[in-house]
Amino acid sequence: MTTVDERSKDSVGRFAGRSAAGLALVAGCGVAFGVLLMLVRFKWGPLYHADHEAAEWFNGLVAPHHPLVKVLQAVSTLGGRPVLIWLVGIPALGLLIRRQPRLALYLIVTGVGGLILDPSLKALVGRLRPVVDVPISHAPGNSFPSGHSLGSFVAYGALLLVFLPAMRPRWRKPAIALVALIVLLIGLSRIALGVHFVSDVLGGWLLGAAWLGVSAYAFRLWRRERGRPVPPLTEGLEPEAGDEIKPAPDEERLLDHPRSSVAELLVAWVLTFGALYAFGMYVSFHAKGTVFAWLDDVVPHWFADRRTDTLTQVSWWWSKAGDTHAITLVALIFCPIALAAWRRWRPVLFVVLAMFGELSLFLASAKVVQRPRPPVENLDGHMPTSSFPSGHIAATICLYTAMALLVMGRTDRWWRWIFVALAVIMPIGVATSRMYRGMHHPTDFMGAILLAALWITALWRIVKPNADVTAGNHPSIHTEQVDDLDDELARAAHPG
Repeated sequence: MTTVDERSKDSVGRFAGRSAAGLALVAGCGVAFGVLLMLVRFKWGPLYHADHEAAEWFNGLVAPHHPLVKVLQAVSTLGGRPVLIWLVGIPALGLLIRRQPRLALYLIVTGVGGLILDPSLKALVGRLRPVVDVPISHAPGNSFPSGHSLGSFVAYGALLLVFLPAMRPRWRKPAIALVALIVLLIGLSRIALGVHFVSDVLGGWLLGAAWLGVSAYAFRLWRRERGRPVPPLTEGLEPEAGDEIKPAPDEERLLDHPRSSVAELLVAWVLTFGALYAFGMYVSFHAKGTVFAWLDDVVPHWFADRRTDTLTQVSWWWSKAGDTHAITLVALIFCPIALAAWRRWRPVLFVVLAMFGELSLFLASAKVVQRPRPPVENLDGHMPTSSFPSGHIAATICLYTAMALLVMGRTDRWWRWIFVALAVIMPIGVATSRMYRGMHHPTDFMGAILLAALWITALWRIVKPNADVTAGNHPSIHTEQVDDLDDELARAAHPG
């Protein structure tokens, strides 16, 4: 009993020591932010001049270099609200699927807190954004504190604390260093783009550190009050959840034969490209007098003669559903959820290869075929690529067909038919809208079908995304009817 008591006292002592040090650090960040806020609010002279001089210096350094501006804008996007909402929301949903509600709640509360602090403090301070000689970027709203700096510190830091237990010990320090580098680069990009002062970024970091520290300390207190051990933060918030939150702990290897699979994928890509090239050149330049030429002449004019303001607006939304941003967004939502639910990388690899292959095949075939757009008014204006095949339609078919194939093979629930319906409705809607808007011929639609059919078929045979299911990695009991459960159990016990 004495030994147990001594261990308990030692555990409490270590927690108290770490808590005191952590609280001191959090309090220091909070005090530093408060002091900086007051200096900014009352426009303290030395800080005011230093901020404006730094803004001018960065503007003179960055503005003449357009490629550097593009790189900085891309880095800045990593701290934007859409990216941060995805970074917090999708992992939180994945944690709920993995039955880790405490960690999911921690992510949500911490992320929402950061979103609330940013606009409220900006309204309180009311600081205008920098005015530089050569504006290279624009941001709405007030300047202090930097929302990108605050949000990135909170979001990336919270993700690190949650998922550290899923990493091997030797990868934890590099992961911490990588997150610190990302947060640093996001803050520097906001200064270099001329949308924030140096003190705005420092304020965002200090406030982010304070809020992240408060939320982590509250989580650790919660564990302590329930009699759970409280490990150092370098081990994450819940080390015992490490196996459950690993992306794919049940998968031994990604592909059965990686080298031969890569070779087969390259061959499939070349053959698909050859088929697209042959069909594209035929319908574009050698199909006069055929049904293909008749369709390509009649259908675009038929749609153009029936345009109305309402239909044009509807077609714009349908067309947007097949563009790069929408397709990427759907894939970025589906893949993490699929990984959380199925604990396999193969389905994710299947979707990623489907989209990458579609994009490369579309760009290559459009470049060599060089087909002009239909001879009607093109409602979307000039496009950088040629007409054959339709990238919007091909991407839509590939994505939604890939998702339907995965879902149909992995569940017998009624909602699997929703994915089948989407695999039919979405391509038809996008194709109709693209032809209505005068952007594609009917044979461009056929080319997209050819691309998707050949590429998805090849991927299905090579990657085998549902191989674990066909090998027996699925429940023996499928029924959802309690009255039938006893009979099914009896049949399972006596298979003969």
